[in-house]
Amino acid sequence: MAGRANIPTNSSALIAIIADEDTVTGFLLAGVGNVDLRKKANYLIVDNKTTVKQIEDAFKEFTAREDIAIVLISQYVANMIRFVVDGYNKPVPAILEIPSKDHPYDPAHDSVLSRVKYLFSADSVASDRR
Repeated sequence: MAGRANIPTNSSALIAIIADEDTVTGFLLAGVGNVDLRKKANYLIVDNKTTVKQIEDAFKEFTAREDIAIVLISQYVANMIRFVVDGYNKPVPAILEIPSKDHPYDPAHDSVLSRVKYLFSADSVASDRR
């Protein structure tokens, strides 16, 4: 299919994560962490000193990298850069919003869930029939 995104197959694809220290540490202990030869990590630890610009830059960097297939981002962090997350529309890397220890998951703010609901809504189905 012409519209399919290609995931590199010559090496394994990575998972990137943008979240608080506890969440990132858990994923790093599970083996998600990677630092390449250019000293670029596939994670960003967000704390009270992290600026919105740093979060936005990390999100844009992770979504532009060809070796990353999934970007996990804590929902409360995604809310800080909601305009960027909602504007992202490529299939790869996939963006998944996850809960954190201090901030519960709110399905009303999940960009992926809202897109799925729209696709299966009556308005969407009715517009396709026209």
